Amino acid sequence: MSKRDEQNETSAPPGVAPRGAYATAYHAPVMAQAVAQQLVTDPAGTYVDATLGGGGHAAALLDALGPEGRVAGFDRDGEALREARGRLAEAREKGRFAAAKGDFAQLAPLAEEHAGAPVDGVLLDLGVSSRQLDAAERGFSFRKDGPLDMRMDRESGRRTAAQVVGDWPEGELEQLLYDYGEEPRAPQVARAIVEARPLDSTGALAEAVRSATIPPEETKTLARVFQALRIAVNGELDALEAALRALPGVLEASGRVAVIAYHSLEDRRAKRFLRHGHFEATPVRDLYGHRLAPLAPVDGSPFTAAEEEIQRNPRARSAHLRVAARRPDEAVAEWRKRVADGGS
Repeated sequence: MSKRDEQNETSAPPGVAPRGAYATAYHAPVMAQAVAQQLVTDPAGTYVDATLGGGGHAAALLDALGPEGRVAGFDRDGEALREARGRLAEAREKGRFAAAKGDFAQLAPLAEEHAGAPVDGVLLDLGVSSRQLDAAERGFSFRKDGPLDMRMDRESGRRTAAQVVGDWPEGELEQLLYDYGEEPRAPQVARAIVEARPLDSTGALAEAVRSATIPPEETKTLARVFQALRIAVNGELDALEAALRALPGVLEASGRVAVIAYHSLEDRRAKRFLRHGHFEATPVRDLYGHRLAPLAPVDGSPFTAAEEEIQRNPRARSAHLRVAARRPDEAVAEWRKRVADGGS
């Protein structure tokens, strides 16, 4: 057992409920204890859950905070907002919790309006929720037949997955599967999708994908194709990069950010920005070669879920939790100046 698993296996921090206590029929938050333990540095501070979901992580944060501590939560899924508001109604009545509809791509204005930024901590729990996956009518899963939608905000007017697979040229579909799904059989799958048009259900899309793969790789290929479409439909990676760029201006000095990523495309971006302040693999340096960055990782390695949690919630197996603290104002200002000057 690794040190991180051992840490996740320990008893909950003061004020935080026992393991599994934050899971509901609607959603099971991943590593809720570790998030609260790592993110909360000021029990009287203000924290942002920028991917509110069913409110599980927000509940853990509220439990770890004192009576003066506050949490503001944002989500673009109206159903998730209703669930979280109902779950945390008592905290709302006491003025300790507020929820608003919004995409974390707009993290800075949302945090300023609803949390009075700068704040003491920000949580980004990325990807799709278990509720969204389990609801066939949302169209996120190849395991359940439903309309081919995949929009996290069904009121947004964004294109649906059905429109993407129905309208995009074969070459663009192939590139999408490479870029967002890292799918090695992208040419064959893109050709199969085009030949199977029109596709208006998850079942029809899954059947087209199966026709272009081989049984041992079938499930992995389906997962990669559905992931790629979901990312494209919701603009997830662009939103993540926008949120990460906003962090130096949203966090107080020494305030922390926690990012939970579920696949390498997300995790790579989070890892690089938390280390370097941009999305390349190399650091920004000043004229003397000193490394400049707005954030400092709390630990070089990500936190992972304990086996006990994985057994309760298999989705936790792929989760990587990375935590970083904002550097002092002087360090952030020096980094900003160097980036503005085009330094690398």
